[in-house]
Amino acid sequence: MEILRHAASIFVGFASGVIVAGAVFAFITAVGVVPRLAQKTKTNQHIRIYEMAIGLGGLLGVAAVTMQIYLPIGTPAVVILSLFVGIFLGCLAMSLAETLNVIPIFTRRARLQRGIFFLILAIAIGKMAGSLMYFLVPGFFDTGNM
Repeated sequence: MEILRHAASIFVGFASGVIVAGAVFAFITAVGVVPRLAQKTKTNQHIRIYEMAIGLGGLLGVAAVTMQIYLPIGTPAVVILSLFVGIFLGCLAMSLAETLNVIPIFTRRARLQRGIFFLILAIAIGKMAGSLMYFLVPGFFDTGNM
């Protein structure tokens, strides 16, 4: 019985991670960070390197959180990582600011003509429910409760 609980926990964790990672990378792709960055810096021939760097950064970030790797503040590694994270977030914010019409483009491409209200409402309710569970129910997302 205990093995089934652990297997279910592993499955749910893996599936959730795949969904969240897919959503994040789909968002980055939809916003157009990589092509816009390559276009602005006139380095279109290096798009593959940008994509690999984003993917490896995500993997290393997950590994650091999962393995609880902490670096003392002020070390050169933290300064360099902070610089890279700041550059990435700045590029993401600028790309998002230029393409704020992501939902209208998605609804046109998906040929979604009715129910847009419910799509946006479902996203908002899901975000709200997750936030409330996280902040109001202590230990709700701990793996020991599965």
